[in-house]
Amino acid sequence: QVQLVESGGGLVQAGGSLRLSCTASGRTLSAYGMAWFRQAPGKEREFVAGINRSGGNTYYVASVRARFTISREYATTFNLLMSGLKPEDTAVYYCAADLDSNLHPSDSSNDYDIWGQGTQVTVSS
Repeated sequence: QVQLVESGGGLVQAGGSLRLSCTASGRTLSAYGMAWFRQAPGKEREFVAGINRSGGNTYYVASVRARFTISREYATTFNLLMSGLKPEDTAVYYCAADLDSNLHPSDSSNDYDIWGQGTQVTVSS
């Protein structure tokens, strides 16, 4: 069973950048659609960005489009480069794997089978 571990979270000032990484152990991620979700205090978990198996299709929630970039780096790692960070981006960020992914990445948490433990991102104003 593949396990996912996020890294790269931290505290950053508004306008700054962070790169989150999600690394798999136990199996490569090449066959899976991958995504980042986030959950802010008192709010539901929301989709942030997704990438399909080949890396050719990506999808972003409107609030992060043009600021965040999701990419595959190695067979066991994919990243979320976040720039122009805003205080409203503050949340715990989770990576997730869709074992039955299609051509387009799903934005529904129900479609993701494996989740990381989360990494905190805090953006100060």
